[in-house]
Amino acid sequence: MTSMVDDEDRDLERLEELRTEHRDLDEVIARLSETVPFDQIKLQRLKKRKLILKDQIIQLESRLLPNIIA
Repeated sequence: MTSMVDDEDRDLERLEELRTEHRDLDEVIARLSETVPFDQIKLQRLKKRKLILKDQIIQLESRLLPNIIA
């Protein structure tokens, strides 16, 4: 039982890290978009990373959700 609680705590911690990185990327992308000329390749990489983070967040949330409802 302890292991399950530890795993859930680790998942919650990881989820917060992912959300923070996702928010930070929002700010970086916004700032980069404001500069002229902006680096299109860098912008695409950042957006791709943001999508990957979003997928990881959704995956973790769905794994945690049944435990939150229970």
